[in-house]
Amino acid sequence: MPDETREVGSTSRGRLRVLLGAAPGVGKTFEMLTEGRHLAEQGRDVVIGFVETHGRAATFAQTSGLAQVPRAVFTHRGVSLEEMDLGAVLARRPGLALVDELAHTNAPGSPNAKRWQDVQELLAAGIDVVTTVNVQHIESLNDVVEKITGVVQQETVPDAVVRDADEVEVVDLAPQSLRDRLSAGQVYPAERIDAALSNYFRLGNLTALRELALLWLADEVDSALRTYRTEHGIDSAWQTRERVVVALTGGAEGETLLRRGARIAARSAGGELLAVHVTTQDGLRADRPGALTAQRGLVESLGGSYHQLVGDDVAGTLVEFAQSVDASQIVIGVSRHSRIAAALTGPGIGAEIIRRSGDIDVHIITHAAAGRRGALPAITGGALGWRRQLIGLGVALVGGPLLSWLLFTLRAPGSITSEVLSYQLLVVVVALIGGIRPALFAAILSGFTLDFLFVEPLFTVTIADPLHALALALYVVNAVLVSIVVDQAARRARAARRASSEAELLAAVAGNVLRGDSAPTALVSRAREAFGLSGIRLLSPNGETIAVDGEPLPDGPTESVPVGAAADGSPRAFLELHGADLDAAGRRLLDAIVAQLAAAIEHTDLRETAKEAAVLAETDQVRSALLSALSHDLRRPLAAAVAAVGGLRGAHRLSAEDRAELLATADESLATLSQLVTDLLDVSRVQAGVLAVSLGRVDAGGVVVAALDELSLGPADVELALDANLPPLKADPVLLQRVLVNLLTNAMKHSPTGRRVIVSTSSLGGQAEIRVVDRGEGIPESQRESAFLPFQRHGDTDNTTGLGLGLALSRGFAEGMGGTLTAEDTPGGGLTMVVSLPLADAPIPGLEERKVGDPEAEFDALRTSNGDDLDGEPR
Repeated sequence: MPDETREVGSTSRGRLRVLLGAAPGVGKTFEMLTEGRHLAEQGRDVVIGFVETHGRAATFAQTSGLAQVPRAVFTHRGVSLEEMDLGAVLARRPGLALVDELAHTNAPGSPNAKRWQDVQELLAAGIDVVTTVNVQHIESLNDVVEKITGVVQQETVPDAVVRDADEVEVVDLAPQSLRDRLSAGQVYPAERIDAALSNYFRLGNLTALRELALLWLADEVDSALRTYRTEHGIDSAWQTRERVVVALTGGAEGETLLRRGARIAARSAGGELLAVHVTTQDGLRADRPGALTAQRGLVESLGGSYHQLVGDDVAGTLVEFAQSVDASQIVIGVSRHSRIAAALTGPGIGAEIIRRSGDIDVHIITHAAAGRRGALPAITGGALGWRRQLIGLGVALVGGPLLSWLLFTLRAPGSITSEVLSYQLLVVVVALIGGIRPALFAAILSGFTLDFLFVEPLFTVTIADPLHALALALYVVNAVLVSIVVDQAARRARAARRASSEAELLAAVAGNVLRGDSAPTALVSRAREAFGLSGIRLLSPNGETIAVDGEPLPDGPTESVPVGAAADGSPRAFLELHGADLDAAGRRLLDAIVAQLAAAIEHTDLRETAKEAAVLAETDQVRSALLSALSHDLRRPLAAAVAAVGGLRGAHRLSAEDRAELLATADESLATLSQLVTDLLDVSRVQAGVLAVSLGRVDAGGVVVAALDELSLGPADVELALDANLPPLKADPVLLQRVLVNLLTNAMKHSPTGRRVIVSTSSLGGQAEIRVVDRGEGIPESQRESAFLPFQRHGDTDNTTGLGLGLALSRGFAEGMGGTLTAEDTPGGGLTMVVSLPLADAPIPGLEERKVGDPEAEFDALRTSNGDDLDGEPR
C-alpha cells in the first residue's frame, strides 16, 4: 500500500538507518526484518530490496508477509549472480526499503559498483532505507580488524557513508553468546563451525571487535554532539562523561598530578584522562624535557592521552582546550614560586585558570616542589668560553679609554645623562661578548671613570651631590643585572645543547639495540662520537676485545674504567678511553653508559647461560625418556623376534602351520623394530635441523585421500569436509602424508566406537588448514604441549603405541615445511589437530588481464579469491 506519511511527488532526501554489528551472526538482518515487519503493521509501505538469509531458518521466517522486489540476475563468465534490482525499487518507490549488506560489491553490469552507491540513489529519490554492515567493513577500521583477526576484508564502505546516516544502532551480542549460537548451527553450516570457532570467531577476536564497534559508535555520538553545539552556538561545556584535564609544566610534580587525575577519572565509569602541556612559540616553556617524556609514558600507562599545545597565554590555551573537549575538571599544581616571587609577579597562572574556567572544576594539588623557586641564581662563574671572556675583557680595556676620551672631549654642562647612558651601552656590549666577568669589570671601571672625569669635583673619586651617588649606584646595579641575564642565557643555551646531545645519544643507543644491533657495540660507538675520542675499546677481563671503535692510541689508553662486577667482585669488562680527558658533565654521561654496558654484558652472559642450561635440561629429559621407552617398546618386539627365531631352529619338530606362525611373528616383530628405529632416526634429523624437505604445489585433498588409502579407512571410519575451492599448498607431499597418517592413527585410536573422525580443509589469511577432528576424551590444555614432545604417551602401555614419536614427528615435519601443528578442543568434546601450511603463490585465474579501475575484473577477483562469504566470514 502507498506510504500515507509521504507526500506524493516529494523529493526530500530519505532517511538512512544503519544497523552496525561487531561480527557476522549477531542478528543484524533479523533485527532489520523485525523492524520492517513492525513498520508494515503500522501502515508503512515496506519492501525488501535485498536480503541475504544465508540459509538461517529464523531469518528467513522474518521475510514472510513483507513485499519483495524481484532480484536482478547478471551472468558473469557463465555464472548467474543475483543482485538488488535498483531500477525496480526506484520504480516501486516504497516508503521504506530494506537493503542488506551495505558494503557488498555488485556484479559486473550493475548500475553501480557498490551497494552503498545503490543506497545513496534510493535516499536521493526520497526513499527511507534500513541497512546492515559489520564493523570490519568500515574503511578506517579495515587495517585494525586485519591486525585483530588476520583476515583482509575485500569489501569496505567509506566512513562518511555510515557517519552521514540519520541513525546508527549497534546490534550487540555477547561474544560467548555468539559462539554458542555458532556452535548450535544458527550461523554457519555444520561443516564450517569448527573452523569458524577456531579462527575468526575466537573469543578474543569477538571481544576486540565488539569493543571496536562500541567505541566507533561512541566517537560518532561525541562528534554529533559537538556538531549540534556548534550549529546552535552553545559554548558551555556539556559534561556527558567525566573528562579530567591535567596540566603539566615539565616539573617534578607532574607524576603526582597525573596519578591524582587518574584517580579522579576512575571514580566514574567511562572517565577520560587527558594530559596537556602548553609550550610557548619559542618552545622554552618546559623546565625539564626529559621529565615530560617520562610523564607522557605514565599517561599512556594510566590509559590516558597526551596533548602538546602551543600558546603564549598558558591559562587561556589550557582552558580553551578543556572547554573544547567538554572537560569536567582541571587538575593543576600549586605554584613553585616562593611567596616573595608571588608577591612581586602576582597570583600566577593558577588564579587565571580558576577565573576563566567557568563551570569546569579546578583542583589545585600540593606537591613537594611547591615554593622552591625563592633562591637567586648564582652569579659567580662564567658560562661562556675563556676565549669570549678574553675578547670581552679586551673590549672593556680598549673601549673604555676610547669612550672616556671621546666623551671628555665633547663634554658640556648638563651632559651627565648621555655620558652615563654611553657607559651603560659599553657594559651591555661587553656582557654580550664576554659574559658576567668582563661585564662586572667594565661596570666597576666605568663607574670610577664617571666619578673621576664627569662628577663634581672633577679628577677625584669623591661625590659632592648625594643624587649623583645614587645614580652611580643604580648604574652599577643595572650593569650587574644585564651581565647576569646574558650569563644565564648563555648557561641555558649551553645546557640545552648538552641535554639535546645526551638525549640524542641515548635515543640512538636505544634505537640501535631495538633494531637488533649488538648493545655493547652500539654503546661503544656512540660514546666515542659523543665524547670526541680518538678511540674506545671494551675488553673482557682476560684482555679479549668485545667491541672497539675508532683508533686506540698506540701508547695506551688515557683512562680505563671497570664495567660491572662478576660474582666474585671482579669487573666483567674494562672500557678503555683514548683521547682527551672528560669534564664533569661528560663523566656523568659516561657513568650512565658504563651502567648500560654492564647491564648489556650481564644480560648477554645470562642469556648464554640460560641457553646452555636449556640444552642440557632438554638433552637430559630426552635421554631419560629414551631409556624409559627403550626398556619397554624395543624389548618386547625384540624378545618376540628372538623367541620366534629360536623356535625355528627346531623346525624339524614343528608342523608347517607352526613354522608359518613363527615366521609371521618374527617378520612382524622385526618390522616393528625397523619402524621404531626409522622414527628414532627421523626425530634425530628433525632435532638436528637436517630434515630433507622438497616443497612444491600440493593438492590437499589428494594427500588426504592417499593417507586414507594407506590406512585402509573408508566412509564408515572418516567423514570428509574438503573445500573444493582450496588453492594448492606449498608442502612436501611425502612428509604431509606422514603427518596425516600419524594424526589419523591417533584420532581413530581415541574415537569412541561408532563415531567417525572428521577431516576438513579450509583457508584463512594466506594459510591452508587441514583439521583432523575426533570425539574422544581429548587432552587437558595443561598437557597439550607435552604431547608433542618425543617419548610422551600419556599413560599408554599397549604394545602398539611405539616410542611416542608420532606427534613429535608430525610437528617437526609440519614446521620443516614452514607450517604449524596445534591441538584444540573439539566443540562438544574431543580433540582437533590443526595442520596449517602456506598456500602456494598460484596466480588467480583471470587476474593476468586485470586492469586498475576495472569493476568487472575487481568483482571476478573477489569471487575467485579468498574474499568474503556468508556475511563477511572469509572462506
